[in-house]
Order: sequence, then C-alpha cells, then structure tokens
Amino acid sequence: MPGGRDRVRAMEQPRQAEFTADEFIAWALEQPSGRYELSNGLVVAMAAERAVHNQGKLNAVIALRAGIAARGLSCRAMTDGMAVRVDERTVYEPDALVRCGPPLPRDAVEVRDPVIVVEVVSPSSRGIDGGAKLAGYFALPSVRHYLIVDCEAKVVIHHRRDETGAIAVEIVREGSLMFDPPGLTIEVRDIFDGV
Repeated sequence: MPGGRDRVRAMEQPRQAEFTADEFIAWALEQPSGRYELSNGLVVAMAAERAVHNQGKLNAVIALRAGIAARGLSCRAMTDGMAVRVDERTVYEPDALVRCGPPLPRDAVEVRDPVIVVEVVSPSSRGIDGGAKLAGYFALPSVRHYLIVDCEAKVVIHHRRDETGAIAVEIVREGSLMFDPPGLTIEVRDIFDGV
C-alpha cells in the first residue's frame, strides 16, 4: 500500500506540534476538557488541582473583588479560564487577575491588559511561577502587580512594578496588600481563610 509505511512511522514517532499564541487559543477552545497553557510554542497540560489550591484562588478572587467594590473602581477580578498572552509563543492562564477599564466583550477568552496577576503555588508549578511566569507577566506593560500565593506556608510574595519600571518584592504573612494602581487594598488573612 503506497504511503502505508510512512503512516506507521508517523504513528510510532509522534511529533510535538508547536503553536503560535493565536493557533493555541483556537486549539484550546476546541478541547473537550482539561486546561492548558502555551510555553515557548509548546502545549503544557495543567495538573489537577488540590482542594487547598482551589480554595486559595477562590479566596484571592473574592478578596480582590471586595477591594474593587470598596473603592468603586472600574475594574473586574477574574478567576482562571482567561488567557493572558505573554508573547506570540506563550499564553498563560493565571489563577486570578484584575483588569481595569471598560468591560471585555462577552465572548472574550483573552485578557491583554491585566493590572494584577495571581498564581497560587502547587507542587508542580513552584519553579515556573517564580521564574518564567514572573518574567513573562512583567513583559506586559499593563502588569503592575504579580502575586505568588503559597497556601501551605501561608505567605504571599508580592512583586510590584512602579512607574519607573523598578520591581520591588515584599513577602507578606499578615496585614494588608496595597495595589496602587489601581488603588485597592486586601487583607492577607482573607486569601488564607479556610485553607
């Protein structure tokens, strides 16, 4: 059978497809289940979440939403599921984010201008959250705050970029986290409530 041998070889040696950000987002929308990110052109399946991780990200969104409401800001807190394009070969899906300005279209799947990005540490993500994602998120001009939340240690690492572009790091176990811009405050205890 012509071409039969080539088909067998292709099945024996599957090729890892590389995607652009646009190709990846279109592909991810067609997947029946699972969550994925794109890292330097390669698809990365996200691990199943533990209960503590899920509670931490939910608490972060609730705290951010309350902080936005308390100040009457034209911002929205969003949970995971929204894509954040870092570049043309990398798309992350943070655990939570805050975006300010007019509402996104109802069918949007991507946030191009987050102000605050939150990642809750899991055993499989610890290295990338503090490395590639830290550098990637701050490659976006809109990002002013990046939080790494460690529910096991009950600590938040707050990376804050000022108007000059300098990034300061604060390790916070209690008290308040202030985000300026956009001008909101949340309590650390609210992130760890029930975890």
